[in-house]
Amino acid sequence: MEATLEAVVREGRGKNEANRLRAAGKIPAVVYGARVAGTAPVGTAVSVDPKILSRILHSDSGANTLISLKMADGEKRVMVREYQLDPVTHSLLHADFYALAMDRAMTVTVPVQLVGEAPGVKLQGGIVDFLTRQLSVECLPTDIPEHVTVDISQLMLNQSVRVRDLPENAKWKPVNEPDTMLVHVVALRAEEATAAADALPGAAEPEVAKKGKVDKAGDDAKDTKDKKK
Repeated sequence: MEATLEAVVREGRGKNEANRLRAAGKIPAVVYGARVAGTAPVGTAVSVDPKILSRILHSDSGANTLISLKMADGEKRVMVREYQLDPVTHSLLHADFYALAMDRAMTVTVPVQLVGEAPGVKLQGGIVDFLTRQLSVECLPTDIPEHVTVDISQLMLNQSVRVRDLPENAKWKPVNEPDTMLVHVVALRAEEATAAADALPGAAEPEVAKKGKVDKAGDDAKDTKDKKK
């Protein structure tokens, strides 16, 4: 996903300037350029609209969204490097962006999404154990996937999907170790199976019925004894 965000260069720094910006409906931010010859990237102080940035961060691609940052001296393609939230209101307080080299591969972290229904669950009573929910992939900035899809519709009991089992993709490749397990179908542990059985509707009825019979038998015996007296 791509988005557009306007940024205005700011001269002031410090807490007072940041508070002034927030009172005006903006937040302070810094745009870092690319690292050159091993030197630290130079940052440009700017201000941005927190509402627009918040919508970008809450989109499907989140912090991996490719942003066209419009500035007075031109347009930069950037991504969010980090951001700061208010601990109480969770509103944006500050953000850092980094400029991208569009022809250079980068490594990003994307969520893993499961699709399909495992027959090992439906037919064999197992459960899906989702182990790795995020995956590191290498790709060009324009080819960042919103998520990596893992099909579990063929998984039987004790079967799994590892990184090496993922189909090859021409736009990105996983960086994680090939043996990294993403998901597998496992049998219920004894205590889990017992808890699941106890949770079923009517599971406790036989015990209640048995108790009722004992009480009734006891009452009948008492009545017979009283009659003999």
